[in-house]
This record gives sequence, structure tokens and C-alpha cells, in this order.
Amino acid sequence: MSRLRWLWLALAAWGAIHPMVWFVTWFRQNGVDLAGMLDAWHVNAATSGLVWDLTIAAVTLTLWILAEVSVRRNWAALLAIPATFLIGVSCGLPLYLYFRARPV
Repeated sequence: MSRLRWLWLALAAWGAIHPMVWFVTWFRQNGVDLAGMLDAWHVNAATSGLVWDLTIAAVTLTLWILAEVSVRRNWAALLAIPATFLIGVSCGLPLYLYFRARPV
């Protein structure tokens, strides 16, 4: 496996673990309250802007994955879609690049 593929995989792992530390900390302080978390994401204009920025990036990444998978037939790359929406773009994008960098 190339160094670049290892880098994408390492970034995907970091993008999965680092944000989860913050989410788990929030859940420990506030309980498992998804509505409360959504409210916290929109506490001010700056956080709302960040949420929308990441949402648009996630939708764009999903469309890119679907378009490329339909051509390249790299079905494993579809795993990046749930990673994007269940963990975040910080995991989904490097995970997709890891799958995409696979020799064809």
C-alpha cells in the first residue's frame, strides 16, 4: 500500500476519533440528548454557519462518491457515505480518498 493511502487512512482515523472525543464529552455532560446537541450546534450565527458549511460539504462529497462509484465500480467506497453522515466529513473525505487511491 502506498504512503499516500496510509496517510488517507490515518487522517480518516483521526477524523473519526478526534471529533468523537468532543461528542462523548458533550454527552457525558448533558446526557444523550440529540435535540439538545442540535440546539447547541445553532447557539449562534458562527456555529450555524459551520453546521451549514459541513452539511453542504457532506452532500457534495456524497454526490461525488455516487458519481465516481457508478463509473469506477469501487463499491467499497460507498462506506464513506455513512462515515460522512454518522461521524463527519473529517472522516468521510479521507476514507473515500483511501478507497479511491486503491490501484484499479
